[in-house]
Amino acid sequence: MRLLVTGLTGKVGASFLPAFRADERFAGWQVRAICNNRVVDDPDVEVVRASIADAGAMRSAMEGVTHVLHLASVKETPQLAMDVGVKGMFNLLEAFRQSGTPRQFMLISGDCTVGHIMHPYQEPITELSPLRPYPGSYALTKALEEAMLETCRVQYGINTCCLRAPWIMEKDDFRHALSFRAQFGGPPWTDLLSEADVARYAELDAVPLLRDRKGAPLRRNFIHVSDLVSAILAALDNPAAEGQLFNIAMNAPVDYAEIAEHLASTRGVPVVDIATPFHSNWLDNAKARLLLGWRPLVDFVELVERAWTYQRAPDDPRIVWYPG
Repeated sequence: MRLLVTGLTGKVGASFLPAFRADERFAGWQVRAICNNRVVDDPDVEVVRASIADAGAMRSAMEGVTHVLHLASVKETPQLAMDVGVKGMFNLLEAFRQSGTPRQFMLISGDCTVGHIMHPYQEPITELSPLRPYPGSYALTKALEEAMLETCRVQYGINTCCLRAPWIMEKDDFRHALSFRAQFGGPPWTDLLSEADVARYAELDAVPLLRDRKGAPLRRNFIHVSDLVSAILAALDNPAAEGQLFNIAMNAPVDYAEIAEHLASTRGVPVVDIATPFHSNWLDNAKARLLLGWRPLVDFVELVERAWTYQRAPDDPRIVWYPG
């Protein structure tokens, strides 16, 4: 078997590769990576240096490939959105279906396609919920990718699988997501607060207790990268995943009041109450738990503890390749 991976140098890809190699089910598989701006430094990975927007390069790269794991994406970078999210996805699908060896094409998508905290839902968000992307090029391209994947499955009968993940956390990401200093993710605090308030809360090392549009503590969906990787491995080459879309999230959304209470009680962190225009939503993962036998291991307490106790080594600088 030969697995073609895009985005192997990113957050998910870097965690996926060692877990993939440690799984006995994939012993003897070969890995080929499409690299453009950053290159995988691994002698056991065959590197193809090309842009996925290059149709000819994708046809060549797909030779002998049985499985595709498409991780590559761009965030709010409109000038690249069409190249990566539309042309790139189309080129990969076209090359895969015509390769002569196609077995499974897996896409990693995001809850931006259903609007995460930007749109209200009166019930849990399931795989049957309609696409409701929020404004912006990232959500647009992810919605188009999901639609293209399903359309290609219907048109040509190829085996596809889509894993839809919320905000992916690793290392100290979650601590920075709650920081008023070096903020990770958005929208910027200055969209909700004055610059003076942001500076004051940063000086206090406070954490936010965000409230949704109704005034209740905001509930937002997250997933630790290790749990997303375990879901990818559970779905890879699994007949139960054929033609399926799965929500891959924690068993319950993170409640900002519970986070604030935990940090205040365990670390004495000051808490500030912040009103937002956002909606509390619940990304339901029951289908993945049922069909794949997958279980997320990182709950909100573990998410906090991992982020607050993580110590960066000198050769492990914090690099944010995109805002959130």
